[in-house]
Amino acid sequence: WPCASQLFTVSSAIHLVLCCSCSLFFQSPCIFFLSLHFSPGFPACFTLHRNHRATTTHIMASGVTVHDNVIKVFNDMKVRKSSTPEEIKKRKKAVLFCLSPDRKQIVVEEDKQILVGDIGDTIEDPYGSFVNLLPLHDCRYALYDATYETRESKKEDLVFIFWAPESAPLKSKMIYASSKDAIKKKFTGIKHEWQVNGYDDIKDRSTLAEKLGGTVVISLEGVPL
Repeated sequence: WPCASQLFTVSSAIHLVLCCSCSLFFQSPCIFFLSLHFSPGFPACFTLHRNHRATTTHIMASGVTVHDNVIKVFNDMKVRKSSTPEEIKKRKKAVLFCLSPDRKQIVVEEDKQILVGDIGDTIEDPYGSFVNLLPLHDCRYALYDATYETRESKKEDLVFIFWAPESAPLKSKMIYASSKDAIKKKFTGIKHEWQVNGYDDIKDRSTLAEKLGGTVVISLEGVPL
């Protein structure tokens, strides 16, 4: 085995030291040494092939739970019912979700949202403002309520976004990746999912347009493509 170097237990925890080739969080395979400490509540499983160029990794569920406010925000954004002008202004256009400080829950991130009422008042470009909310060196989950136009009609769709920039710490990438299913399962009925690994991918609105409908989308947030 050219990849695994040590595996030993300390009480109920497991300490695993690896040297392997991984392309899960990088654009191309690379050789790296990885030392991880797994304890109850943060399980993970690694599968290694003898050929270090063909190493694969499987990350089990992290045990992270989803706060009730996250589900409430999703339901409020999903349900489009008759509302008064004031209620529409309070509707969320975009919102970020992060891990709690103890990394046990996914919560709504404070002050990281855009309201419909902000557009045209304090915000001219809602999509550009949303991109600017994303942290440069850490991961996040997000919901973005995209307004776009095809050749046939105007549409609105929620997009679930997993933001995992290359510059984020490896530990953060791993726990956010292993917790993604927990939050995704709460977002029932969502049609669009997008994993983004850098600003170059997300700042070009045409990339989101492709996720929404490919070449049939002719404008996003009122901006022609």
